[in-house]
Amino acid sequence: MKATQNPPTAGTVTIADLLRMAALYLRRHGWHQGTYYRPTTDTPTPPACVAGAIGIAAAGHRVQHFSQLTPDTLGDYLAALDAFVDYLDTTAPVFLVDEDGFVIDEHTSPYSWNDDPARTAEQVITALETAADEWDDLHTTGGENR
Repeated sequence: MKATQNPPTAGTVTIADLLRMAALYLRRHGWHQGTYYRPTTDTPTPPACVAGAIGIAAAGHRVQHFSQLTPDTLGDYLAALDAFVDYLDTTAPVFLVDEDGFVIDEHTSPYSWNDDPARTAEQVITALETAADEWDDLHTTGGENR
């Protein structure tokens, strides 16, 4: 390659990459509970909840609702959120049960998990990073997609 040529910058971004980017976002900009982002007008990068951080990782900017994502970005967002829920289902299952003891929702909600009053930012960041590692273990061989 000649010095004047630009190296290729496009690459495949995996679900694990999105989860790690969400964790990095939370490390850099802070974690939040209750809404996707801490209400603020003074910064384009406010503290975020786990779903908000995954949304920023997928879209590259803040979105108020997943319906604001493009179809491709929406697919990436939902796949990353699903991978995170799969991780939570195996490590921190929280199921909704009705008054008769029947399971209403068989999957852990990332929103209620994030908003648990006992939850910490470090737990959220660690969970995102560990979910990314698990995704890599299941979907890659030697760093290459399976």
